[in-house]
Order: sequence, then C-alpha cells, then structure tokens
Amino acid sequence: MRIIRPSRLNHYGGGLLERAAHLRADTNWLDAALVSPVSRFVPFWRGKALLTPGEVPRAVLLPKPPQHGPWVFLGLVEGAPIFALDVSTPEEPPAFGVGEFVDLRAMTALLPPLDAEILATARGMLHWRATHKYCPACGGATAPVRGGWVLHCENCGRENFPRTDAAVIMLVTRGGKLLLGQSHRFPPERNFYSTLAGFVEPGESLEDAVRREVLEEVGVRVGEVVYHSSQPWPFPASLMLGFYAEGLSDEIVLEVEEMRDARWFTREEIANRKALGFNLPPNDSIARRLIDDWLSAE
Repeated sequence: MRIIRPSRLNHYGGGLLERAAHLRADTNWLDAALVSPVSRFVPFWRGKALLTPGEVPRAVLLPKPPQHGPWVFLGLVEGAPIFALDVSTPEEPPAFGVGEFVDLRAMTALLPPLDAEILATARGMLHWRATHKYCPACGGATAPVRGGWVLHCENCGRENFPRTDAAVIMLVTRGGKLLLGQSHRFPPERNFYSTLAGFVEPGESLEDAVRREVLEEVGVRVGEVVYHSSQPWPFPASLMLGFYAEGLSDEIVLEVEEMRDARWFTREEIANRKALGFNLPPNDSIARRLIDDWLSAE
C-alpha cells in the first residue's frame, strides 16, 4: 500500500500546549501559580466546557474563580500557567458572567487548535479524576499529587496514573473502492457511513487489532496495514490510532449485533453522496480525515 501523509493536524492534537511536565512535582511553584494573577483556569461543569458563543467559539480562560473544586495543571501558554477546574458540585451551572457550558463534541470543528487541545486535555483529566477516587488495588482513598497527574493511594501508597484507551480506526480499501460501515450507535436519521474502529485488546499489536476488528465487524480479511495519524478523543479517554488497511476479499458478512450496514463505495458514490442520500463522518473526526486524504491521494 502507498503511504498517505496527513493533510493537516487532527482536531484536539498538535502539541501547541506546552505541558511543562517538569513543573508538576514542584509544589512551591504550583502553590505560587495557583494564586498568580497571570494564571488562567478552564472550568468544566459535569463534562461541559465553558465557551464563548459565536461562529468561532473560544475556550473561556478565567482568573481563579471563587468556586473550589478538583484542579489539574495543564501546562503553559506563552508562559502563563493553565489549570483545569472542575466546578460540577452545584446542581446548576455556575455563572461567571461570560460564556456558557456546552458539550465539547458539538463544537470541536469550530474551535481554534490551541483551544481544542487545552479543552481536550482538561476534559480527559477531570473525567479521570472524577472516576478514580479510590485505589484499584486496595480501595483506599486517593489524593492528587504532581499537579493532579497522579493519584496517590493514602492507604497502600500505590501511584495511579491517567488511563488512555487505545483504539484503532481504519479505512479499508480494495482497488478503487473503500469500505464504510454504519454502527447501531449512529443516529439512523443521519444515515452516515464511517470507517471501522475498535479497541485494542491486551497482548495485541495495533496491526493485529485492525485485522481482527475488520474481520469481526464485516467479515473482510485484511493484509497490509499502514499508519496514518492519531487523534486524542476525550469522550471519555481514548486515543484513536488511524490506519489504512488493504482488503483481501470483497464479500461482507455483517456482525448484526454491532453493525447496521456496511458497503463498498466507489469514488463516484462518495462524491454524489447527497444525491444518494447518505453522509460521511463530521469534518473534525479522524475518520473523515482518513477518507478525505485517501480520496485526495490519487
């Protein structure tokens, strides 16, 4: 298979946030940063981000608000410390006089790259903090250390680190056709077809995960597997690893409990999808990037 390079950065990625991991264990520096007038806080209320409205929404970066809650040091932006702050305790979203709390997934494609990366990191870390209050080894209570990036068990001393679930997402191609499927999780009214995907199992390579998932979901055997790019996906804590995969057979045998449909599409059918009554994944997804880059490569 030919190597197809990413045409641009995937949403939520890019490395624009200076993570400054060396400062996480510096408690004196963190104490000073928490009260510094140049520091900024990214509030989340029950998984929703505080954004300014408009055609190009922006993350709201506040001076330290009066609400207290779990926080995580995210890194530096032009030297200014940036913290994530969980303000989920009130039953209603707190009012800060600017912006509104919205579902991040609905706004991703509109966000500037740096804002998207900050919000993705904040959401993923705060979700981990909220769901890992107790040690998985002994059940003891955990306390945050190292800027919120480690949860220390106060009973057995175990250090618990953030979890990221590796998932493969792949565009299977054969000749001039590409294989797209429709999961039962997709809203039927949107009628969109996407690349196949699945989580990597313990003891499994990424390439083997691609082959297994495709075979399980649609019964197509896969040969060569070529890496394309990755995308953090903080809903709640996945890393999507994108690949192109060479289909070795045409027949589709659908896993009906998981998939509603799957088909081979020609370039012409993709180009005429509106007339044919189907849609592709959203522009902010790595699934769409895999499709678009393949279509542009030949």
